[in-house]
Amino acid sequence: MRRLRQAKIVATLGPSSATPEMIRALFEAGADVFRFNFSHGSHADHHARYQIVRQVEREVGRPIGVLADLQGPKLRIGQFDGGRAVLQAGQVFTLDRDASPGNEHRVCLPHPELFEAIEAGQSLLIDDGKLRLQVEASDGDSIRTRVVNGGVVSDRKGVNVPDAVLPIPALTAKDRRDLDFALEMGADWIALSFVQRPEDVLEARALVAGRAAILSKLEKPAALERLDEIVAVSDAIMVARGDLGVELPPECVPGTQKRILRACRQQGKPIVIATQMLESMIAAPVPTRAEVSDVASAIYDGSDAVMLSAESAQGDYPLQAVSMMDRVIVQVEQDPLYRTLMQAQYTPPQNNRPDAICAALRDVTGILGATATVTYTSSGHTSLRAARERPAAPILSITPQLATARRLALVWGVHCTISEAVHDERQMVSAACQAAVREGFARTGDQIAITAGMPFGQPGSTNLLRVAEVWG
Repeated sequence: MRRLRQAKIVATLGPSSATPEMIRALFEAGADVFRFNFSHGSHADHHARYQIVRQVEREVGRPIGVLADLQGPKLRIGQFDGGRAVLQAGQVFTLDRDASPGNEHRVCLPHPELFEAIEAGQSLLIDDGKLRLQVEASDGDSIRTRVVNGGVVSDRKGVNVPDAVLPIPALTAKDRRDLDFALEMGADWIALSFVQRPEDVLEARALVAGRAAILSKLEKPAALERLDEIVAVSDAIMVARGDLGVELPPECVPGTQKRILRACRQQGKPIVIATQMLESMIAAPVPTRAEVSDVASAIYDGSDAVMLSAESAQGDYPLQAVSMMDRVIVQVEQDPLYRTLMQAQYTPPQNNRPDAICAALRDVTGILGATATVTYTSSGHTSLRAARERPAAPILSITPQLATARRLALVWGVHCTISEAVHDERQMVSAACQAAVREGFARTGDQIAITAGMPFGQPGSTNLLRVAEVWG
């Protein structure tokens, strides 16, 4: 099943999309990767859905990616006497280590590591930013604040600290349990929440030990200070605009999204744009025009993938949401302006053989009007470098590794197929031509551009470019 578009769709599974019939329908409507949100649901729930995804994969004969999204160190306040309190602008409010129920003057903050990290003048945001507190003083036992924006606050609401790098582990005890389960289950991608520094990614990479690729979710301003370093040690990046939009002023989010996207494009790392893309479709069969424009803008900017969260996980119209996203992407990519913008955003390749070969591949494809760009890869590296160039022809990626094919389901323009390893250039050309015809990318007489690494099967050795004419 060939997609008639280059950008990919990530769909979150949940109560609205838990049956075999719905999961298959979502794939057929356009979902390329399924996200398993470990902030919700039990391990049994996730395992059941995973088995369905793999059954659909076997039935359709196409590799499907699975993204396990870890909850991360979510900060929350304690409980209130009566379950809630009303805070007035201008009043003093204290967060302390006393576990007793709070009131309109104080509440417990059950995160002792924060008390030393918070300084006077910084802000604390409660309940997705609905309440804003200005820190006046902090010691080892309490944080005295002044309420800037008041309102009703209730038990266990989330806390955001936009002005500080927090001394908290990248992976909580729950995350480590979920990570072990996700890897054993067979997840292709592990998403790390609230990444603040490259060391967070390296810690997770040591635990993953090559069993999955790592996607870093950028949702804290602190991450932007070391953006290039985080991108360098990650396999992919997600712009998680939910918490990022809480900790940054809303008007700063679009520019930040473009900055992150450019950093990923420069380094050739896939990027996913997420959160509230078709939010109204949780309860309505059609999106707002502003939401459609949001999805379209992410595609015009060159994103690898766009993601649905609650729309497909718990909304009333999961299938319509995926179908709408698919139609928007197809429409954008048919616009002549799309290729013009791809050209305008192009950044020079890095000074290495794989990038030199893939840059030449891009030029050859355009000059000759090749119908497909064929990449041979075992690790996925060659296909990733080819995708960085955003060639005009689709990328047909041939690999002997099913795990590699599943990971590449997230990457712009890559259509992956499983094939036995080739051992010489003659076999390579023959297999490439056969695959291009079989997968619907070429007909007899068409030209295709092929790239691979020699010796074959050696990761990261991209050094060969060949143009071939497809024969009958």
